[in-house]
Amino acid sequence: MSNPVSSVAVVARSLSSFITATAVLLLILSSAGLSACAREGTTTSPASLPAASSASPVAATATPAVQLLTPSDTVREFYKAMRERRFREAFALSIYQPAIEGMTPDEFEELRPEFEKIAAAVPEQIAMSGEQISGDAASVFAKVSNDNPSAPPEEIKLMRVKGQWIFGDSEGQKAVQREGKQFFTNARIKTHHEEVKAVLLRVANAEALYASQHAGMFADLDTLVLSNPSLKEDLDGSGTLGYQFRVTLGKGGKSYAVNAEPARHGRTGLLSFHMDSGGIQSRDNGGKTFTPSKKK
Repeated sequence: MSNPVSSVAVVARSLSSFITATAVLLLILSSAGLSACAREGTTTSPASLPAASSASPVAATATPAVQLLTPSDTVREFYKAMRERRFREAFALSIYQPAIEGMTPDEFEELRPEFEKIAAAVPEQIAMSGEQISGDAASVFAKVSNDNPSAPPEEIKLMRVKGQWIFGDSEGQKAVQREGKQFFTNARIKTHHEEVKAVLLRVANAEALYASQHAGMFADLDTLVLSNPSLKEDLDGSGTLGYQFRVTLGKGGKSYAVNAEPARHGRTGLLSFHMDSGGIQSRDNGGKTFTPSKKK
């Protein structure tokens, strides 16, 4: 890797796709449910019931009336449930019910770190700016992020099922029904693939900086982390990314290559990655190291 600057340019294209994929996943997941506690029941007061006929041996009973939430109420209650980490309750009343109901407790706990990241990003106050209803479809416009105060409100889509507004639309519902309990795992894998590309970009930048300060010599992984501590969490295979990274130095430290494999193939990722002076390449290699064939 004689020209580290050019290698950075090659992998820079992955950054925009990473940002897009992560934002899409967060929007999908953070618009995925409604708190079960959002359903408020009201029971008719006994004093308001007609008196039971003295001729009838059966006492009069009241049928509870369910107070249905508006689309905006649904959005508020969902984010409240997310902030309180009541994930099962939030997702249970959404189009994502099939993705949750078939999970074992262990499978759900495996995904909890991803849900925690979403919950941590939910602000205490959700600023609503309006809603639109058309038949059994609705859109709520709200700001669910404080990252950019000047950004316009996001459109959150809902649909009405059996009289109750829930998050999602018919197109998303079909995708969830098709993938079932694998939906969240598949979404996580796709996002991890984009995140790995972003980490590789950061490694390339760190190597370029290190080489500029050490007469063109590149660093092994431990040395690179010491020189750039912010990389430690990204490269920790036990973290939520679920990938193992390795740096291999060429002769005399004048070149390097980076490999990354999923810690659990099929759960934390499918693709094995390789980055060198030719850029980033990947392949589903069954979780094993992927080393591209050298061009003749």
